[in-house]
Amino acid sequence: MIQININNAQLFSCAPFGRFVTREEWSTTGMGRTAVLGFSGLSLARGFKERSWPGLEPREYAIVQGADAAAALLVGGRVAAAAAEERFDGVKHSSSFPAGAAQFALETAGLKASQIDLVAHSFSFGSERDFYVGQSDYYRGLYETALDPEVNRAVAEQHLGIDLTGRFRAVPHHAAHAASAYYPSGYRDALVLVSDGLGERQSATVFAAGTSGLEPLAEVPAHSSLGLLYGLFTLYLGFAFGDGEYKVMGLAPHGDATRHVGTILRDWVHLDSGGRYFVPLLLENVSDLDKETYGAALACIEREFGPRRDPDEPIEQRHKDIAAALQAVLQRAQLHQLSHYRRETGLARLCLAGGVALNCAANGVLLRSGLFEDIYVQPASGDDGAALGAAYVAAVESGERPEPVTGTAYGPAYGPQACEQAAAAEPGLRIRRATDDAELAGLTARLIADGRIVGWFQGAMEFGPRALGHRSILADPRVAGMRERINALVKKRESFRPFAPAVTDEATATLFEIEPEDVHRFAEMLFVGYVRPEYAEQLPAITHVDGSARVQSVSRRTSPLFWSLIEEFGELTGLPVVLNTSFNVAGQPIVRTPDEAVRTFLTAGLDALVLGRLVITRAATEHRAAS
Repeated sequence: MIQININNAQLFSCAPFGRFVTREEWSTTGMGRTAVLGFSGLSLARGFKERSWPGLEPREYAIVQGADAAAALLVGGRVAAAAAEERFDGVKHSSSFPAGAAQFALETAGLKASQIDLVAHSFSFGSERDFYVGQSDYYRGLYETALDPEVNRAVAEQHLGIDLTGRFRAVPHHAAHAASAYYPSGYRDALVLVSDGLGERQSATVFAAGTSGLEPLAEVPAHSSLGLLYGLFTLYLGFAFGDGEYKVMGLAPHGDATRHVGTILRDWVHLDSGGRYFVPLLLENVSDLDKETYGAALACIEREFGPRRDPDEPIEQRHKDIAAALQAVLQRAQLHQLSHYRRETGLARLCLAGGVALNCAANGVLLRSGLFEDIYVQPASGDDGAALGAAYVAAVESGERPEPVTGTAYGPAYGPQACEQAAAAEPGLRIRRATDDAELAGLTARLIADGRIVGWFQGAMEFGPRALGHRSILADPRVAGMRERINALVKKRESFRPFAPAVTDEATATLFEIEPEDVHRFAEMLFVGYVRPEYAEQLPAITHVDGSARVQSVSRRTSPLFWSLIEEFGELTGLPVVLNTSFNVAGQPIVRTPDEAVRTFLTAGLDALVLGRLVITRAATEHRAAS
């Protein structure tokens, strides 16, 4: 049993707003000042697979643990900084040791690597050594090369340049995920569900959380993984494992779930008593190669549903129906599991983490079910967030008291000088400098209302996969065809993919079928809601085919500039809501620096870039706007 004690201390009921806490503030809080660096990823796993199985397809090499490497720093129980390595090395879902992210975190806190008290890794395979080395030569090699905690300690020592003797903690993967959701939530007591592809050997763990710690109630083994099942069907439908699952979620509303949901539940996913479920389809993978490629399980799906889709082939109705059925099965299995533990424990609040928690459609079903009084989803629910969770576990064990967290802006921020230099480096740009935030919001709102697609780069980068008004592309949600235009010309992605609305808190319940008391839960774009029918025709660019939307409610208190922009747009149009998508193009991580923002503005064909207080356009765009 994993027991994480926090000395029966009650968590604080609120947290300061803002991004970072200075060393001076830490020294005056009365709290401890333990500096804990958490990191995620298995930097040697993919390379071992590539050497062991030469000749596989690139998408098959992506079926590996340890992607989405990140680093997070806690000082005195507070988040000082957190970022994914992909934003530093430019490789989406990077599995490299997060050296860039770790260096950023240390610089933010004014620390040297030698001043770190603890380094915590979000995997702990030591207790599973006998299982791995006893399977086959391949898995023995995988353990000894990439999974062994001592190997990962040595990697961290090499990159950080310090000796971690007595300072390294290997944290069980699902304990890290659970901590990443429970401690920031602010809940005193909660049920915690971690569900992902695979931890050390678990695919889901249910915890009871309270002031005495996190107590595991049940574990689901890897061979019954809902996350792996979703990834397997993602491959079958022609998308990339570990990257295309959100595409399947977006495709599902276009299909008819009733055509195939019975087949999946009859043959491949079984719901049992006690909240249990089994996924016998995954047991088809017996050989080492099949376990690494899902070859046997994919063959079963092909026998039932026909050949898998090639990434370049058109998406047919049968693909949409299969996606719809898969989504329905995931939602049913999750409700089945959580309903049982809600009854058994009486715990009325729920925390979610792990990759499956990024399925905002399933989260929306849970919220609307009324099963729990409150739900907190870790915004960085994937393995990037496990870096934060590992740091929490080590901090709590050292006696720190974590504080609840508001927002996700724990990444790098850049001042006016960096923005000016980035803009000046590119010839042929028209630059207008806003005098204050009010003027900036008004200028940007007018650009969007005039049909311009705008890159928006403000403040500190978000931690997690969602762009929430710091690294965003914004557009007018009222314009029919805007979604298709952005998908085709800017994002260069599939036409069926929906975009999210960012709406002021005050207007959220008016425009969307969301109860006023639930509005705050939509701040991180982690739940699907529904556009009210009377507004659906007015908001075609953010209304999905089934009337749903991945809503982001924006608070004036926590996001004053972004809120002001949306409010100004509402003054111009009568609808205080804008289309919000991440500031990147296909295959590129979300932009981190002003230089990246300017380059992406130019290559993606955006109409304008708002870079800090700078409003940047090309000469041709400026002429069109003036005319």
